[in-house]
Amino acid sequence: MLAQVTITPVGTGEELKEMIAKAVAIVERSELDYQLTSMGTIIEGDWDEIMVIVKKCHDEIRNFAERVVTNIVIDDRKDLQNRLRNNVLEVEYALGKDLKTDGLT
Repeated sequence: MLAQVTITPVGTGEELKEMIAKAVAIVERSELDYQLTSMGTIIEGDWDEIMVIVKKCHDEIRNFAERVVTNIVIDDRKDLQNRLRNNVLEVEYALGKDLKTDGLT
């Protein structure tokens, strides 16, 4: 399963890097495969693993904000694994060239 997660603290100003870093550190410690993007984080794992991590990240941001909005987009496919990297490789193959993936593949 892939889950794209975006956690947004509300009412804390424009500088979010310190809070985002705290959430990403939780994802990093999970040892799940993930990719940080400029708009969120994509995590690969099973439902229970991902939901535990999302809750931990949400709760961590909640320590610094009165209001937190968490968006999760899930792509759950039973027959494939390693989709975080393989999805990008398949598109690169179809285009016949490498894409700007910042080290994703």
